[in-house]
Amino acid sequence: MPEGNTQAPKLAITVIGDTEIGRGMANALEAAGHSILAVSNAPTGLAQADLVILALPDQLLTNAIEQITAADAWRTGQLVAHTSGQHGYTLLAPAVACGVIPLAIHPAMSFADEPQDAVRIRESYFAISAPEIALPIAEALVIEMGAEPLVIAEKDRVTYFEAWSVANDFSGLVVNQAIGILQQIGIRDPRGVIGPVVRASVEKALDDGHRKLDPQDASLPESGSSETRSPDSRLPDSRFTDPHTPESPF
Repeated sequence: MPEGNTQAPKLAITVIGDTEIGRGMANALEAAGHSILAVSNAPTGLAQADLVILALPDQLLTNAIEQITAADAWRTGQLVAHTSGQHGYTLLAPAVACGVIPLAIHPAMSFADEPQDAVRIRESYFAISAPEIALPIAEALVIEMGAEPLVIAEKDRVTYFEAWSVANDFSGLVVNQAIGILQQIGIRDPRGVIGPVVRASVEKALDDGHRKLDPQDASLPESGSSETRSPDSRLPDSRFTDPHTPESPF
């Protein structure tokens, strides 16, 4: 590298998982100057890749790692990252035995395959886990994508993902139910009606921070009451993954 050139070397990257998160991270890394070799549901371009990103749903992740390992397709010194929220870098142990450098990088956001994703990234944290010597690599990749790295200890990964899932899945469930209730009484633009109160309520909750819940806060109104109806109290499974499971060889 020429003296005085502090620019980080650019990587050749293969993304396994043609999912919203896979495409979103590929776009962000390409915008940062890296070379995207492939975004595919098949293990394409592994031999040429400096970084392999496994952007697969959790139910496919372990099998993918095992199959690529069995095929002896990893390269010594290759960076391998998965995007699961609940798993840390130790999930990549079979690949580590082949000499790869393991990273766990979970975007604490939702990608939507739209230009607004680039804005959302800059407002988001990405939860990272890696061996201590590799943490600076994970941090640098996240910063290059425009997000803020958040180091999560391996032992805390499941707890982190539970919190993220409650916020992501339950809020969507509640908003969906509210929209349905308004549609039932003929409101033409239910999203426009509840949008301001949802945003204001979320902002207030974020400003207030954590507080112990009063049991009466979650009580159901009596039949015929004019109070706001309580949403379904059943929390969604915190292990939810991308519902749009891609077609995959794994």
